[in-house]
Amino acid sequence: MTSIHRVLAAAGLATGLALAATAVAANPDRWAHAWPQTDFSRTTIDFAEVFSGGPPRDGIPAIWEPAFIPVAQEDRLDDREPVLTYEHEGEAPRAYPVRYLMWHEIVNDVVGGLPIAVTYCPLCNSAMVFDARVDGQRHTFGVSGLLRHSDMIMYDRETESWWQQAVGEGVVGHHAGSWLTPLPAWMESWAEFRSRNPEGLVLDEPDWRRAYGQNPYVGYDSSARPFLYRGEDPPHGINPLARVVRVEDRAWTFARLRQEGEIAEAGVVLTWSPGQASALDSRSIAQGRDVGTVRVRDEAGRDLPHDIPFAFAFHAFFPEGIWMLGD
Repeated sequence: MTSIHRVLAAAGLATGLALAATAVAANPDRWAHAWPQTDFSRTTIDFAEVFSGGPPRDGIPAIWEPAFIPVAQEDRLDDREPVLTYEHEGEAPRAYPVRYLMWHEIVNDVVGGLPIAVTYCPLCNSAMVFDARVDGQRHTFGVSGLLRHSDMIMYDRETESWWQQAVGEGVVGHHAGSWLTPLPAWMESWAEFRSRNPEGLVLDEPDWRRAYGQNPYVGYDSSARPFLYRGEDPPHGINPLARVVRVEDRAWTFARLRQEGEIAEAGVVLTWSPGQASALDSRSIAQGRDVGTVRVRDEAGRDLPHDIPFAFAFHAFFPEGIWMLGD
């Protein structure tokens, strides 16, 4: 178990496999028809926290066989559009444009022989890349259509277990109590990725009829309340939909990081630079307001796994988390 998994367990998020017997409104029979292979007797969560997000299972289609093109051939992306970057030693760096992740939420990929799950939940602004192996075996992931704390619940096709996207925890089924290992990845602008990686690869446009480049959640990151969220607001008067940088169980606000430009504390070095558009602002992703790019490294300059969720999501999954607010 990694350090972040120990933190989550200590916070009471991995509460064992007994909640189903005691939670109020915890009867999972309503999902049994759609999930005939899921073992609902094994869970780490209260089923009363689970809501339908609207689309059914696979209504948001994950990408199972991604295709890539060289950076030099990509002519659809605006310089300011966000991409999720993943770098694997010995392999060409890969960019996963948010214009595609917005409509698919999961890309199942293999890089340098390592199976990975590239995930993005627009409602929480959570973008995480995970090692897709469970007990040494590759797993592939789809979108369940269900939400918990407004965050996507993924499922694996091998056992139909449910997984919490924001933290990589198996929450229902055979793999309840298991964890996916997060990998270093980060959001940056297409211009930043292209400039640094002229020989890199970028996810090609999927063969689906979707409004790629358009944001279906216009104005979401400046709205008053998160969608289908019933939990507490963050402490310290922080706006629920303010972006934060999460490293394990610590969170730094974008407001502080933008003001200071660089923060070095708790063994982490965070930097901010302008030039990346918000994907959740205007109808056209390319026209979103500037939220900037964050890099998260250790004191030796190595990239660290991290997330940039909204503040409400950090508080929901890390109720005892540490808010790094400065002086």
